[in-house]
Amino acid sequence: MGTTQLDSVQEPKYWHLKTVLSEALDSEFSVGEILPNERDLAARFGVARATLRQALEQLELEGRLQRRRGVGTTVAPPRVGVAVGGAQHAWPGTAGDAWQAVDCVQETPSAAVATALETGADEPVHTVRRSRMSGGQRVATELLHIPAASVPGLTAIDAPSGTARARAVLRELHRMDLEGQERSVELGSARADDARELDRLPGSPVLVVTTRFTAQGRTAALSVATYRADTCRLTFGETPGVEIHHDPARRAS
Repeated sequence: MGTTQLDSVQEPKYWHLKTVLSEALDSEFSVGEILPNERDLAARFGVARATLRQALEQLELEGRLQRRRGVGTTVAPPRVGVAVGGAQHAWPGTAGDAWQAVDCVQETPSAAVATALETGADEPVHTVRRSRMSGGQRVATELLHIPAASVPGLTAIDAPSGTARARAVLRELHRMDLEGQERSVELGSARADDARELDRLPGSPVLVVTTRFTAQGRTAALSVATYRADTCRLTFGETPGVEIHHDPARRAS
């Protein structure tokens, strides 16, 4: 087979440096460790700072590095698995749920949420805000919309405000028999409020996972979870899937 035009293209210097840096991360650094500054790294590898910056940006996109305000560039923890599909169904907040309740408010839903919930535009909805952490860092936020009809036993005494209210709403939701759930995933861009919560710049890539929970023949809750695309991976089927570790001393499980 003859040589194609792409075969003759020389590998960019920053791409080769990215490979060298990746090997250094595996052998010299641990998760959460702060990398030396750009000047010292550029001097060590004998490259221009612009080349180094390109390599670091690529490693950040691949989830190997994280740039944290006021901290610097650190080695990223393993990606969080986001399960898609499978036969296991459970209400949010059940045992083993990795999410943490943050707040809850009762509000009039947006037109899009009302349509998804198949409720009237003026029907009150409890919006539970939750977050998910990994390695001491927030990697996802969630808005869980629950119609008032799904938690008829909720009272002001049971749910005064904040985290207590969120937990009370979830407890009431668990009284219903979950019939099923549908989940979809799409690539999106972080809005200003999501970016602030996830410590990212607005417009950064995110994974938006929308889950519709059904009970009593209707939509009982709607979850819209926003994950940092650089810290998460999708898993499919009944098993967690193959996990690939960057450390060459460890093999894929």
